[in-house]
Amino acid sequence: MHKEITGVILAGGRSTRMAGEDKGLIQLGDKALYQHVLVRLAPQVGNLIISANRNQQRYRESGLPVVSDLTVGFPGPLAGILAGLHYANTEWIVCAPCDVPELPHNLVEQLWQHRGTALAAYASDGERAHPTFALLHASLLNNLTDYLARGERKLMLFMAAIGAQQVIFNNQQQAFRNLNTPEDCQQWLREKGAIDG
Repeated sequence: MHKEITGVILAGGRSTRMAGEDKGLIQLGDKALYQHVLVRLAPQVGNLIISANRNQQRYRESGLPVVSDLTVGFPGPLAGILAGLHYANTEWIVCAPCDVPELPHNLVEQLWQHRGTALAAYASDGERAHPTFALLHASLLNNLTDYLARGERKLMLFMAAIGAQQVIFNNQQQAFRNLNTPEDCQQWLREKGAIDG
């Protein structure tokens, strides 16, 4: 566990492919989707917060602090990351999206060990970058504030601009699988043997 790192679960998106349902609150087996992420991330960090723009009371039932975007209009995951940087009282934060229930058990350790001298690091499965799985230093708050104020939204461009280190998680493609649609959720449950089919 890295007590000096705050985990931020990113649950602030529009969830357009979930038929308007709040993605993090979709029931997946015995718990909501975001709770699967919480269970994986909690042992890796000192404390956790949830970035959410809707149904905040539901998320607060987890007992965790819930923060909303500091900017209007659902500008994407960077806004949730900014809220996390703003709220956290640790030197580092690590982010994870609310829709990846099998994120690596060693996510934080790998990002931490392989960040080098960079102020940020993000995950890759060796084939695709997954920049919403990111470790960021608190000093990046102003950089990100300015970036969003300019109307920029692209996460990978921000990572490039701050010199973030890519960290490859070999042979862990499945760990970064996100569930975007109700069909994805049903398929995941079938594979786990949680439902018939």
